[in-house]
Amino acid sequence: MLLDVQFSLRNGIFLIGGLLSFALAGATLKSSSQASAQTQPATATQAPAQPTIVPPAAGQTQRGGLSVVVLDPAHGGTDPGARGTGGVRESDLVLEFSDSVRRALEAQGLRVRQTRQGNDDPSLDDRSAMANAQHGTVFVTLHVSSTGLPGTVRVYTMTDFPPMTDTTGMLAWDRAQAPFLELSRKLGDLVQGQLSQQFKGSPSTAQTAAVRQLRTTAAPAIAVEVSSVTVDDRAALERMAPGVAGAIARGIAAFRPIYETSPVAGALP
Repeated sequence: MLLDVQFSLRNGIFLIGGLLSFALAGATLKSSSQASAQTQPATATQAPAQPTIVPPAAGQTQRGGLSVVVLDPAHGGTDPGARGTGGVRESDLVLEFSDSVRRALEAQGLRVRQTRQGNDDPSLDDRSAMANAQHGTVFVTLHVSSTGLPGTVRVYTMTDFPPMTDTTGMLAWDRAQAPFLELSRKLGDLVQGQLSQQFKGSPSTAQTAAVRQLRTTAAPAIAVEVSSVTVDDRAALERMAPGVAGAIARGIAAFRPIYETSPVAGALP
């Protein structure tokens, strides 16, 4: 569910030259936030000291191409996410969905990295850091809502926020998404367009929201939310998995040439 996040960041530095060239410079990431929930508009006051991230330089072009999808089954561990009747838990459902999504993405020739494989609960920053550490990456976080028309799917991208920088020209960690908002929205619209064809009643374009998990991701990033855990029959949700997976994979495949020609995507050898 996208409406249950608490925002908490501890000290650390994550330097990315251009897009993510910290690997060339030997920079290190320190991120140990232990957020208790997974996604939702973040309204809490941020910690006094926070990591920073170097924004991509203007005029850079992508050389490596889009090759990796970081797939994030939301919640997990002691955080079950949304709960429905009969003990249906969002954290279990999205883990099942991720198997279908992974297979569909791999069929498109994409490598997939998952933020969790079982019933564990990585911090929000650790999930973002997995995407931020990859070359040629998009980030997809999977959710099941507690509301909404059953049998529909919505895609969210990060809402606008000022791309503030400090005196060193670095973006704050919690503004890492700022340079990628346009790309994220293009990706979101492509995936939502595929979902609207597959699931009647779904919107035709992506929506924006202050999703905490997307805020700290330095790559094109979307949240995909299936409706809803309130269905009487869990099997009805499980039957949606192949259609959701196929739509996400087709949307990302259509996005690849857009990403690979974007000056924002960055240049890595």
